[in-house]
Amino acid sequence: MIEPSPMRQQTTASDTPPRADPAHVVLSIEDLHKSYGATKVLNGIDLTVARGEVVVVIGPSGSGKSTLLSCLNFLEPFERGEVRLDGEPIGFVPAPGGRRVPMSERDLNAMRQKIGIVFQQYNLFPHMTVLQNVIEAPIQVKGVPREEALELGRAQLAKVGMRAKEDAYPAQLSGGQQQRVAIARALAMTPKLMLFDEVTSALDPELVGEVLNAMRKLADEGMTMIVVTHEMAFARDVGDRIVFMDGGSIVETGTPQAVFSAPRHARTQSFLRRILRTGDGSPDEDGSG
Repeated sequence: MIEPSPMRQQTTASDTPPRADPAHVVLSIEDLHKSYGATKVLNGIDLTVARGEVVVVIGPSGSGKSTLLSCLNFLEPFERGEVRLDGEPIGFVPAPGGRRVPMSERDLNAMRQKIGIVFQQYNLFPHMTVLQNVIEAPIQVKGVPREEALELGRAQLAKVGMRAKEDAYPAQLSGGQQQRVAIARALAMTPKLMLFDEVTSALDPELVGEVLNAMRKLADEGMTMIVVTHEMAFARDVGDRIVFMDGGSIVETGTPQAVFSAPRHARTQSFLRRILRTGDGSPDEDGSG
């Protein structure tokens, strides 16, 4: 069993997570709103994430969890609000007259390089080996010299326990192995923040543990992470903070000890009773969970 990091030991000792020191805030989200036509999906999200913090987002299907992650690197444009990474805006920039305008594609891509995201589907290139999949973006996007990229790629594969499979092709790997390669690929871009969107949902139950263990190791090494998951044991053991979402809003937030042992809001209580009884926390089919 992996021992919790000193930060997790500290935050689980109290009902209220410590306020993030502004000097250590990696991500700040303020009054974030997102709609699809007349359907409101995010309704004024406010959240800050400190360096090295693991924030686990839970909630029922359709609560906006996956949409929130997609808005953080502007894969889904949002209508109102602000997202900042290390103080720099993502998506929109200030303009004269108090207006804001969309970032240039070049600037947006530069910001996206600082945020790694891993989805339910692995999306590996089938014609490339494991190592080739991992080094492709550092070479093509960041211009990392090939020899340096190879060293970096092998280091990230070792981190997720996939170094021995560097010459294999995706079709030769299990789903759990492919997902670990997808994590290594995201890490090879040396992101400041990692986003995980229900990364175990498409896996057979016996493969879930190997992916969660890779994520536990990242957390122990101090990676800043936002994890959307229905794996409650992982949320309880690894999260520094639990965020419960419902209806496009953050309903409750607190340490794992507080949220799981004594949830304050009736909606949180109802959700936890159901999911802990049935294990039913899977995302919507359309991925908007």
